Amino acid sequence: MSVRFAWWMIALILGVASCQSRTVSAEPTDTPDQGSVWISADESFRPIVEELVQVYQSQHPRTSIRVQYKPEADCFQDLFVDSIRMVIVTRRPTASEEGWLTDSVGGITKSRAVARDGIAVLAHPSNPQTVWSLQELRDLLSGKSKNSLTPVVDGLKATSTVRFLIDSLLKGEPPSPNLMAARTSQAVIEYVADHPNVIGFVGVSWIGNREDSLQRVWQPRVKMIRLTHPKFPDYSALPDQVNVYPRLYPMTRDITYILRERHAGLATGLARFMESESGQLIFKRAYLAPLLKDFGFRPVQLQE
Repeated sequence: MSVRFAWWMIALILGVASCQSRTVSAEPTDTPDQGSVWISADESFRPIVEELVQVYQSQHPRTSIRVQYKPEADCFQDLFVDSIRMVIVTRRPTASEEGWLTDSVGGITKSRAVARDGIAVLAHPSNPQTVWSLQELRDLLSGKSKNSLTPVVDGLKATSTVRFLIDSLLKGEPPSPNLMAARTSQAVIEYVADHPNVIGFVGVSWIGNREDSLQRVWQPRVKMIRLTHPKFPDYSALPDQVNVYPRLYPMTRDITYILRERHAGLATGLARFMESESGQLIFKRAYLAPLLKDFGFRPVQLQE
């Protein structure tokens, strides 16, 4: 064996060993019980996601779940980012989105709706109208209403609340140029509390939980509007569990996770936790409607 050939063999062996070392180090090291993971969540669900993550990490102290709260459209874009293993949004991917994900990142591993919430309609306590129809809301959002109230939402585009209002309420009709956008759901609540001439739209998880100390501060400062159902015009409902679960409250959406993790890692552990009895109880105690466990609901009176 020549000296040149011997050196070539040594270099080849070292190169292979180096590649193998990089391959091993690139393998995921997280499990449901340890490690860290990044996920993205719709900002509308921030209160409930924060509670879920806090409880999960307390039960698994060697884990770190880092959540980015964003508009829903940005969360769907994050499915194409390798570092994001899960998003929490209001819908499953469409067929075309699944096709794009399969072509670019290998597709998703699972998606499932785990709970349901309602979009709460908020008014200043001085507003005399306590019951609204969907048609009245359509007129307000489209600029056809005769009253002088201004609608306020959590961003003019890309958020799940705005998408719901445009797709399900306005049916694609352009919104009023008077529509105002606040930076966050909390900012919507603060603006309604300080301005008698506005109507705000937020996920009920931001304002409907009587056990949350921050929400208890704001609940007396805003009034939650009752909505009539198109099929039951004589029945008006607040977005509480007993009305949200069977969709008697007419503005509801599901809390859905989309998982794209190829191993049984930390994101998979969080998904299983949301499906478990413990996770479903957290949704129930936050005054949302769990979809996977039947705990039974009893009528309660939300603050109006």
